[in-house]
Amino acid sequence: MASIIFVSLNKLIKNDIIIIKVKFMRKIKSLFILFYNFFKIGAFTFGGGLAMIPLISKIVVDKYHWMSEEEFVDTIAICESTPGPIAINMATYVGYKNKKFLGSLFATLGVALPSFIIILIISFFFEDSLTNEYFFAAITGIKVCVIFLVLKAGVKMLKLVNKKVIPIAVLVLTIIASLIIELYHFLFQMRMNNQFHELHLTLMK
Repeated sequence: MASIIFVSLNKLIKNDIIIIKVKFMRKIKSLFILFYNFFKIGAFTFGGGLAMIPLISKIVVDKYHWMSEEEFVDTIAICESTPGPIAINMATYVGYKNKKFLGSLFATLGVALPSFIIILIISFFFEDSLTNEYFFAAITGIKVCVIFLVLKAGVKMLKLVNKKVIPIAVLVLTIIASLIIELYHFLFQMRMNNQFHELHLTLMK
């Protein structure tokens, strides 16, 4: 009788250990998927957080269905209004939504590490890159791609925006305010450049 109980307990313990191992491996796999995908986003997207939005949407919404398109747009609004880069904020939010603290940690590390590694490598060859025509050609090409990526993100969000009067009015006012700020910044910069130029001419006399 005792031996039967012992064997039964032994089987139960083994089954529990197997279940714990399976759950642990699934959690590690999920964390690795978060880290890998956000590392890929950080490594192959240039131009800042807004340029990353289409790729983040493709992975988060279309591929893994971690959130709906409406929730994704709301997340963008929240991440834009909170301090810090939008890509970091989104990685943290998506990671926490899926795997709580560890998920946010792995996703945030994934999206931040590529930039750190790339800048670290460039710093070793910075002086040489300043005179390298291929480097400047690559930067110019990247700028063109960034414009397209940001425009694509804007069009996608515009399609999903609430078509009621108040959201449309807020959108229009935001665009107008942004244009006024950019125009003021441009005129102020032009004025400062003229003043510095006049000062330079005065000192040269």
